[in-house]
This record gives sequence, C-alpha cells and structure tokens, in this order.
Amino acid sequence: MTSSTSTGPRSAIVTGAGGALGRGIALRLGADGYAIGVVGRDRETLDETAAELAAAGIEHEVLEVDLRDAGAIVGAVDAVERGLGPLHAMINNAAIYPATPFLDIPLAEYEDVVRVNQTAYFMGAQAAAARMAPRGAGAIVSIGSITFHGGWANLASYVSTKGATVGLTRALARELGPAGIRVNAVSPGAFPTKAEEINGDAEAYSASVIEKQSIKRRGTAAELAAVVSFLVSDDAAFVTGQTINVDGGWVME
Repeated sequence: MTSSTSTGPRSAIVTGAGGALGRGIALRLGADGYAIGVVGRDRETLDETAAELAAAGIEHEVLEVDLRDAGAIVGAVDAVERGLGPLHAMINNAAIYPATPFLDIPLAEYEDVVRVNQTAYFMGAQAAAARMAPRGAGAIVSIGSITFHGGWANLASYVSTKGATVGLTRALARELGPAGIRVNAVSPGAFPTKAEEINGDAEAYSASVIEKQSIKRRGTAAELAAVVSFLVSDDAAFVTGQTINVDGGWVME
C-alpha cells in the first residue's frame, strides 16, 4: 500500500499519540514510510510512543502540546513541517471523555471537552490544510466514535463533540476537495483502552461489548490503524467525506 503520490520526505501528525489508539496509528503510519509528529500533552506516554517508533527505526519528533491552546497546535504543525518534511497526513485523534450526568455537567467541563475534542480538530485541520493546499495533496482523518450514532448516557459533552467531528469532516471534504485534500473520519467501537476505566468492571464491560458486536472478540489498535492507513493512502484516492465505523459490526449505518 503506497502512502502518498509525492516523492521524497513526508510527514504525518498524530494527536493524542500517547494513547493506545494514537500509538497504534503512529506506528502504522511510520511503517508506511511517514516521519511522525508525536503530539499530545502527557510527556510520559508520548515518550513511550517515541521509544517504540525509535525501536522500529521510524523518524519522529515529540511535541508536548496542550491541545486546548489553538496557537500551540498551529506551532506544532509548523514544527513538524520544518523538522520532518512536508505534511501529508493530519490525524486528529486526541480526546477527553469525562463521565458526568448531563444535569451535573458544569460549563467549564463542557468547554474543556469542546476545546480538546472539537476546536483542536478544527485548528489542526485548518493549519494542515493551509500547508497541503499549495501542494495540491494531503489527507486529514479525524477520529470519531460510535457513541455519536447511538448516544451514550453520562457522556453528553463527548458525544456532542464526536457528532461535530462528522459534520466538520463532511464540510471540509466538500470545501477542500478542489485543492486535492481528502477528509475522512473513523469511528472506533469499544477498543480496549484506558477510556474503559469509566465503565467499571472491565471483564463485565468486555463481555457486554462482545455481545453487541457481530465479530465476537475485541478489536485491536492495529486494526483501527489499518483503516486510517488506507484512508491516507493512494488506495483511497477517490474516498472523501466518509465516516467509517470500525467496531466489529456493533453499529450498522
């Protein structure tokens, strides 16, 4: 699978690259030939991802960024282009997910979720597209969630931002297509990640997930990363504006 029609160095940014899914995406795109901008705000987990990239011989740069800071996001995109080569793939993956009953959500909490899960995606896409458009090529993939399709109790802030991810993807696909930039979203199902801590009993939750899925096992970060890899590759050259559910057949729409 080829990763780009361009020749020479090319880079990809993965936000939230210290988490399980972000790390899987970073490793897969690195194996595809990208230099990786490892972006997020938890230095310890970012360094763990960097160590795995280094062990695989993948060029990378760690950028510790508070994704609530719009200016810092733009700066990270600039830094990756300067240090690692032209940006071909922007992966908006970072997210926060406080579990709070709707009537108890304070405005400050809601605004924090919007800044990380929605505004940062907007700013990351805008900064990336500004650099991709003059070259006439590039791919933006944002990570959504199947919670948008089904609704989830106690996650109103998170679910609403994931709905915004789908809307932004469609709007940008329409607007940026003439510039050669493709924009898609991937909605993971319930992958085994740190996020599952909000669900209590891990074994019982895993059993409930498998019961709902058509494929009777848990998915892996590598399987999600494979779909992202496809969407930024030449094999998906005619795919834009789509949201692909990677959930073992939990949601079918």
